[in-house]
Amino acid sequence: MKHIGTQNIETSRLLLRQFKINDVDDMLKNWVQDEEVTRFLTWQPHENKATTINILNEWIHQYAKLDYYNWAIVLKDCQEVIGNIAVVSHNEKAQLAQIGYCLSRKYWHQGIMTEALNKVIDFLFDQVQYECIQSHHNIQNPHSGAVMKKCGMKYEGTLRHSDWDNQGVYDACYYSILRSDK
Repeated sequence: MKHIGTQNIETSRLLLRQFKINDVDDMLKNWVQDEEVTRFLTWQPHENKATTINILNEWIHQYAKLDYYNWAIVLKDCQEVIGNIAVVSHNEKAQLAQIGYCLSRKYWHQGIMTEALNKVIDFLFDQVQYECIQSHHNIQNPHSGAVMKKCGMKYEGTLRHSDWDNQGVYDACYYSILRSDK
């Protein structure tokens, strides 16, 4: 493993970069207060700007750690932050990273998260040298699984009553991709 921290990643439409404190207004406008976006997440919609500022300060502080990976998803054409994608947990011994993501509802079904996830997978394999990337979703959120499949992740199975989100305890569909699969 060669941890290098959250580095800028570019695609044709996106810049993935570290969050900045001045991203607060875009976050509030685009996803952190939207109950539909947070429906399948583990945190409640933010009630106020102070909550978002506190989260941003925590994230920004974490960037000092070289094994911390959390990107703002920025549309290049307007420089607007529309979501985030992050390594939400990792296992050094297994050389495994688990990815989580969320995106402004306005940009759903446009291939944006697929574009971001593909590049993050490439970065984590090529630069950091993870051997396995995993993700999972609530069985009631098949669109998230579709993103994973489009990125070459293989369905591993469904674990019943194995995780929780704002909908409660749920059956989780697991996906993974190995570096050797690329």
